[in-house]
Amino acid sequence: MSTSVVSRLRAAGCVFAEDEARLLLEAATTPADLDAMVSRRVSGLPLEHVLGWAEFLGLRIAVEPGVFVPRRRTELLARQAIALARPGAVVVDLCCGSGAVGAAVSAAVPGIELFAVDIEPAAVRCARRNISGIVYEGNLYEPLPDRVCGQVDVLVANAPYVPSEAVDLMPPEARLHEPIVALDGGADGLDVLRRVIAGAPVWLGWGGHLLFETSTRQAEVAATMVAEAGLAPDVVIDDLGATVVTGRLR
Repeated sequence: MSTSVVSRLRAAGCVFAEDEARLLLEAATTPADLDAMVSRRVSGLPLEHVLGWAEFLGLRIAVEPGVFVPRRRTELLARQAIALARPGAVVVDLCCGSGAVGAAVSAAVPGIELFAVDIEPAAVRCARRNISGIVYEGNLYEPLPDRVCGQVDVLVANAPYVPSEAVDLMPPEARLHEPIVALDGGADGLDVLRRVIAGAPVWLGWGGHLLFETSTRQAEVAATMVAEAGLAPDVVIDDLGATVVTGRLR
């Protein structure tokens, strides 16, 4: 491993400098390519944007600058969706970003019919590279075909849930290099999720499930919103604090 690369990364504040150096060295095709990649990383570009991919549940998910980087905590959301999906299920991935959750469900459950939606054109481009289902550009449910209305078995949404006043407190890698629409959830962080929850009963089939990620402190309020929409709520929190709220159409 190049000690100069590690030193440059460490000086820039990269906590896992050795691991990042290894990945950059593996990805670079020439010394000049390596120098350019290290320079982009040192300037603050997320490692995943420099590499062109992010690891998610053992998959390499293509990402590009300006696209939300799938988080490790979102693997809980994907695992919960995988547990509920069955071959032949209709799965919808709202606010899909790069399509990481949908890709993980497709990889684990053969034969699902997958539809994904995002409002960001760059995210849609990435999602179309990462998943075999249909990816729409649009606002939440609006672009979905009428034929799946009332037929969705698993409706998963990784909607933004950061309160507006907290966005400026996020790490620079996120607030400077990811789209604000993928981060800002409004005054209490739940604005987009309110719309997701309100629409879910119309799109879910009988016994279908809505799943979405929140922070732990938002989970109780979100679960109440799910119940008020007529869905049976549940909250799952893993050992790392990743939090998923679910709702089943009764």
